[in-house]
Formats: sequence, C-alpha cells, structure tokens
Amino acid sequence: MRKIAAVYSGSSQHHRTFNEPKYKKYISELIYFPDLENTSLDGIDVLFLPSQLHEGLLNKNKQKINDFAESGGIVVAMGPQPCEWIPNQNWEFRPTNFWWWLEKDAKSGLVFPDKEYGMFKYLSEADCTWHQHGVYWPPEGTRPLVTTEDGGVVMYIDQVSTKGTWIVTTLDPDFHYGSYFMPATERFLDGFFPWLSEGEI
Repeated sequence: MRKIAAVYSGSSQHHRTFNEPKYKKYISELIYFPDLENTSLDGIDVLFLPSQLHEGLLNKNKQKINDFAESGGIVVAMGPQPCEWIPNQNWEFRPTNFWWWLEKDAKSGLVFPDKEYGMFKYLSEADCTWHQHGVYWPPEGTRPLVTTEDGGVVMYIDQVSTKGTWIVTTLDPDFHYGSYFMPATERFLDGFFPWLSEGEI
C-alpha cells in the first residue's frame, strides 16, 4: 500500500472527510497546512491536496510540492485552482450549475474517454458525476479521464510535466462529503482512496 499524506486546512469539511474512519485508514499522515513547509515528506508516496486550500499557502509551498513530484511522488490536486501552482496549469472558469439534473432531459455533459484506465475498476461514471467547477486545458501527453463534450478536462493524469505523477481534477468530493452534501461524492471517495492506495496509476 502507498503511504498517503493528506493536507488538512483546519476547515470542518476537511476535518470530517479525513477523519471519517473508512477514509482515515488510508491516510498515513495528516498534515496541518501551515506546517507543510517544515514537514518532511520522506517515506510518503502520495501527497493529497484537497479543494478549498489557502492560495497564499499553496503558492508558498509550490516549490516543495513540485520537488516532491520531481522525486517521483504522486500529487493529488482537487477542486478548481485559479492560482498557478500545478505544472503547466491552464484552468478555465465556467459557471457551476449545481442543479443540472433537475432540468428537463438532464445531461451532465461529461465524457469518459479512457474507461479502460485502472481507476475505473474502482469508480463508475456515476461516481464521478455531480457538477464541475471549470475545466483544465492540460499539456500534450497527459491522460484525460473525465472531460466535457467540448474537450475541456475535468480530471487528468500528468506524467510528463515532472518525474512523478499529478492527478488533477476540478471535482471537489472532499468538500461536499465533508459538508454532508452530494451523495455521489461519498461513492467517489469510497473508490478513490482504495485506488490511490493500491491501484495501478
């Protein structure tokens, strides 16, 4: 099993998500975000950065996070990221429709171009479907896992920008599960943590 370090901001949402027993068992270390700068990541395989993190602290720790990836580590970046700390980041804001499924002939607009990828042994398309917070336009050579119909990317794997692996998504299951809102996010985390811990990436 991979050793996962999750970054904790102090918010109630992160507290609930990362302290839920069925997820906590996968987390080797919970790092309070203001302490990340001076925390050793030796022996850690995965650095999990949830959504809704302080932008100033993200920028302050940009080099440390990038160095971890360059050493071969796996970085998970969740939620919309308007500040540029992800390699070759190209995020586009789009309005969020929280209630699209209540519309007539409702359609999420999501596309799953790589259903054979190992993550989908743990997650179904429905598990990855609630709403989106904008899209990425990642660099050539990355692996899109969830996209929009016009080609914007909601989730992708980047193994070209550094020597490690970046799992980048505008999805924010940590926030919604921690807020007791959006059942699909619990199903997502139920599959995502086991895949992150033991699955093929």
